[in-house]
Amino acid sequence: MQTSDFSYTLPEALIAQYPAAHRTDSRLLVLDQTGLLDRRFSDFPRFLQKNDLLVFNDTRVMAARLFGRKESGGKVEILLERLLPEDRALAQIRASKSPRPGSRIAVAETWLTVEGRQGDMFILSIQGMEFTALMAAHGHMPLPPYIRRDDESFDESRYQTVYAAREGSVAAPTAGLHFDEALLSRLQELGIDTARVTLHVGAGTFQPVRVESLSDHVMHAEWLQVSEEVCDKIARARRHGGRVVAVGTTSVRSLETAAAGGSLAPYEGDTRLFITPGYQFKVVDALLTNFHLPESTLLMLVCAFAGYDRVMAAYRHAVAQQYRFFSYGDAMFLAGRSRT
Repeated sequence: MQTSDFSYTLPEALIAQYPAAHRTDSRLLVLDQTGLLDRRFSDFPRFLQKNDLLVFNDTRVMAARLFGRKESGGKVEILLERLLPEDRALAQIRASKSPRPGSRIAVAETWLTVEGRQGDMFILSIQGMEFTALMAAHGHMPLPPYIRRDDESFDESRYQTVYAAREGSVAAPTAGLHFDEALLSRLQELGIDTARVTLHVGAGTFQPVRVESLSDHVMHAEWLQVSEEVCDKIARARRHGGRVVAVGTTSVRSLETAAAGGSLAPYEGDTRLFITPGYQFKVVDALLTNFHLPESTLLMLVCAFAGYDRVMAAYRHAVAQQYRFFSYGDAMFLAGRSRT
């Protein structure tokens, strides 16, 4: 398949600029073996089965966007992609002219030094404080580029899952944004077990594939951890006939990376797993996800999971029914992947 196969027409008015008033107010498009169902997200528990296991990504979004100035006075926008040992960080930098190694950037009264480059990223060092403290004092929530407004105070909580625990992402695992504490409690009362993996989402998640042949695409690296406890919970769900329900594509990539050796095992480290149609899933049985950008690796993953024709038809339905798209948009539940 070619990258252009994953294009679709989306009116700009359907790109959600703000979250729903309440997390569970979102709409839910259900794709199961009978076809499509238009529902509300509050209906989601009705589509779960006894002994199902929900797997969440508990990453926490960093206030990773910083605004500064060069020594020459020119304005600079920094997006911290990953914190590194020894008070260093990997970052994207937007400026009128790319900074040279050895140059410095001021964020408020704190100076950062450009140590060098790593691909399209810059390596920055900091003195006098840690990057975490700098973000706490001067960072902004890194809203996606298709949200065409400045971040506001409510984004600090709404562009974050209620169960976020481990800081390290520059983008939210958006399928989880629809859950509030009341819904999580309801799932617990229904006897639905949950597990937590961690995948720190990188900014590359928003980038379209820029080559026509999928085999030429180099996937961005993201750090993840799947614990032994998660593996044990999945084995228990399997023994009792339950499904592994991934909340978000990041949970899918975490679990499938941990099973890349043929069977699920604890894993910690980077992944560049690129899931496209034809991929044989080893762990995940059902998927809750948002609607994704045209020609993105995430849309390709969803098509691999539920079938290209079925997913693209569902997207056309979602556009016709004016679902809200992308990070602050509505959700889609793929109740069982096609095995044809």
